Amino acid sequence: MAETFDVVVIGSGPGGYVCAIKAAQLGLKVAVVEKRATYGGTCLNVGCIPSKALLHASEIFAEASHSFGALGVMVEPRLDLTTMLAHKDRTVKANVDGVAFLFKKNKITGITGAGRIVSASEVAVTGADGTSQTLSTKAIVIATGSTVAGIPGVEVAYDGSVIVSSDDAIGLSAVPERMVVVGGGVIGLELGSVWSRLGAKVTVVEYLDKILGSMDAEASSTLQKLLAKQGLEFRLSSKVTAVTRDGAKGKVTFEPVQGGAAETLEADVVLVSTGRRPYTEGLGLEDVGVALDKAGRVEIDGHYATNVKGIYAIGDVVKGPMLAHKAEDEGVALAEVLAGQAGHVNYGVIPAVVYTAPEVASVGRTEEELKADGIDYRTGKFPFSANGRARAMLQTDGMVKVLADKRTDRVLGVHIVGHGAGELIAEAAVLMEFGGSAEDLARTCHAHPTMSEAVREAAFAAFAKPLHM
Repeated sequence: MAETFDVVVIGSGPGGYVCAIKAAQLGLKVAVVEKRATYGGTCLNVGCIPSKALLHASEIFAEASHSFGALGVMVEPRLDLTTMLAHKDRTVKANVDGVAFLFKKNKITGITGAGRIVSASEVAVTGADGTSQTLSTKAIVIATGSTVAGIPGVEVAYDGSVIVSSDDAIGLSAVPERMVVVGGGVIGLELGSVWSRLGAKVTVVEYLDKILGSMDAEASSTLQKLLAKQGLEFRLSSKVTAVTRDGAKGKVTFEPVQGGAAETLEADVVLVSTGRRPYTEGLGLEDVGVALDKAGRVEIDGHYATNVKGIYAIGDVVKGPMLAHKAEDEGVALAEVLAGQAGHVNYGVIPAVVYTAPEVASVGRTEEELKADGIDYRTGKFPFSANGRARAMLQTDGMVKVLADKRTDRVLGVHIVGHGAGELIAEAAVLMEFGGSAEDLARTCHAHPTMSEAVREAAFAAFAKPLHM
């Protein structure tokens, strides 16, 4: 008799593999279908993990080139890109091997191949060699993530060397002399800053009048000024009309959004990073009747169930921010639901981080959102230039901003631009998860000297006055 699983997860990215592990921990029999040769999805293989390895390495290179002397460390750094890329590859391997180990530890059946939903209880898997098998299951989880979105209305012929996506930009064989980044969002700024630090002249072309889209405007403006000081150029309010290759060069043609003369920039590498779209190709969703919304996302209810009983979806393929940790939380919640428990995700407290130097991190509402909704609030700010630890580390760029309800003092949003902002934002997330106030945060003792004291000072500024300004 054919083996039957309690859950078959299609996709082993952060949403899929976490869902599988949690479901197995809760006693369910789980299989994971993954078309890549390694687990981890985009995040571990070509996204979050390799990009962070390059961001860290290039940041160290830049510090050695420009900052070490002020600390009394005299060096003459030399870039070895081959070794830097090897570090990135080792980091990726350690992480994907780690997921494989966790599957084995939790007795999860991993199957390599492309999954297609035949019915609410069957998934057909086709291997790279053409062989196929059908899995029987009580529940199916779609966790297939997202893929490169491209530029609306513009045909882009990616070649992997001159016209590249983010997948290619983590492995360029040489530092380009000039790079044009199409898109001033998270991915474009992170990868653009990597190659800028390594020596490329980088220009960012962005459709909106600000970088980082929906992020807090003050945080966005602060980061743009700091990146401009590092050498990045920005062409905002610019609509890209063509991306072409001419011999060994790439060309980007754009015009003002409000109308005007077109301009063309030439570069050794053009990175197109205009967001991502849900990946649902080949899943057979139309055949089984799974509904998609206008954005191509799988429609789900409050418990991650699609309109077809027994089929669920999480992560980038459904509504909400395309963030690995959002997918992970949904994976945990869905596993709990499938095990008969009450899984839940608080979508109001999902942090977002941009891993530039300095980093940008936020959680909760922006000032613009609070104003639009007519919510009375107080703002508390504190610059890292007034923080002792930041001065000691030559990391004084940026600030912390705390937004609190004017009547209740409950913290509604926190925005940080600065060194280690991605780590600092966690205490704000914990505070907000428990409905804490600015005064709660300010009256919590913080170790001295630490960067986190700036978060406390911003909280003081929100409900009273900062101590060190």
